[in-house]
Amino acid sequence: MHRRLLVPGVLATGLMLAIPASAADYTPGAPSIGDSYYPAAGNGGYDVSHYDLRLKYQPKTDLLEGTATILATTTQDLSRFNLDFALKVSEVRVNGKKAKFKKTGEQELQITPAAGLPKDTPVTVVVRYADKPSTVKVNDWTSWVRTPDGAVAAQEPESAVWWYPSNDHPLDKATYDISVSVPEGSQAISNGTLQSTSSKLGWTRYSWRSSKPQATYLTTLAVGKFDVTTDTTASGLPVVNAYSKDLGENGGAARASIERSGEAVEFLETVFGPYPFNALGGYVPNVTSGFALETQTRPFYSPKQFAKGANVSVVVHELAHQWYGDSVSLGDWADIWLNEGFASYAQWLWSEHEGEGTAQELADYIYDSYPADDPFWTVKPGNPGADKQFDGAVYDRGALTLQALRNEIGDKAFFEILKGWPTERAHGNARIPEFVAYAEKVSGKDLGSFFDTWLFQPQKPAGATAKAAGLAARAEAPAKAPKSWKKIADTHDIHDHDHGDAHTDGRRH
Repeated sequence: MHRRLLVPGVLATGLMLAIPASAADYTPGAPSIGDSYYPAAGNGGYDVSHYDLRLKYQPKTDLLEGTATILATTTQDLSRFNLDFALKVSEVRVNGKKAKFKKTGEQELQITPAAGLPKDTPVTVVVRYADKPSTVKVNDWTSWVRTPDGAVAAQEPESAVWWYPSNDHPLDKATYDISVSVPEGSQAISNGTLQSTSSKLGWTRYSWRSSKPQATYLTTLAVGKFDVTTDTTASGLPVVNAYSKDLGENGGAARASIERSGEAVEFLETVFGPYPFNALGGYVPNVTSGFALETQTRPFYSPKQFAKGANVSVVVHELAHQWYGDSVSLGDWADIWLNEGFASYAQWLWSEHEGEGTAQELADYIYDSYPADDPFWTVKPGNPGADKQFDGAVYDRGALTLQALRNEIGDKAFFEILKGWPTERAHGNARIPEFVAYAEKVSGKDLGSFFDTWLFQPQKPAGATAKAAGLAARAEAPAKAPKSWKKIADTHDIHDHDHGDAHTDGRRH
């Protein structure tokens, strides 16, 4: 028998390798993701890859019961972390073990797992909850809106905190399975593709799946009684549209607009490239609001948007967001131009397509419509501020910037950029400086001064600058409004929000 001699130094090293990092090495995740406009939004310390939401909703009482299973990966040695959530929670488990939790602030759910979570490891979080979302206020309002036959969750920049726990910022996108049980006779409409329906004991469960990364604010849920139409596009994409059974006199115009979604997507593919998702459509619940929202694959529309008749322009706007805003999402809410400027310009291109006014004619009209001392020019589309984030200038001056860019670099480079950007950055995030660098690479031009003038200066571009961009004031004979302008303007009017939060009042989408 031979004895093994243990060298003290080797033994000590072995013991060190066997001892895990001390609790002191684990630190809390940040209670914010660091957005410049919304400092409370999102959280640090982890990245979510998937949400599995299993819900039950009773319209009569507004009781929402849920179990959310969240799959994430830690980005640091984590002692505790936050989720954005406002409803009452009964239990939290982390990796199968019960975890301590408490509410902090108005929408922070602080979770302390039984043991520290090492960096770069997968984590499963299960949250059980039940509450009446319409009664829960954050900053004195709720995005959960009750309807005569159900409820709707659709808002920007946040709506998730009223119906599921999340890392509530576009920087942390994830895939989703959303399964909702509702009283028989009602339906649950959500994002993506319908995987299954099943009925039992007076309840029907609808299971939806979003298989591509999706920002939290682009996730939607509508419960109610709907007429649902289904179809497929020429390329085989499933189209699901849903209309409340109680839209009144706006019902016909709503259908006449939204049923053209497939046609609109086919047009937008010629401009922006292949549609980035595996489903499309839209829904119109019986709400009193007046805005629209580009909820991923299935935009939300208010009935009021069709009070003056059909408006395919607003459908084009929300569908354009599927490329610009949904697939390529902003990295900070200050980058809103990357969403709204491009969706608005898509309406201008649709106007050209429909023979109702060229993008140049619309640009001339916008430029001529606002004198140099108009407050319109004081809003900087490239960084409008939280209070002006959805101001009309972000839309119109934002689209004007793109027409000026088109004139500056020529159609070939311009349309190469419109298609190349959402292809190169598909299902990710981006900032405005990154887009500027991409435009410079494609065009071969130094565009720093150009974008500074059109996006970041609080004044009307004038003189030689405007002329070089194909625009010039026509003092004696101002540009006339193209035929399409009325519908585009109606789109603006009906994008206004309907709640009183100081940061989001008057928002458009």
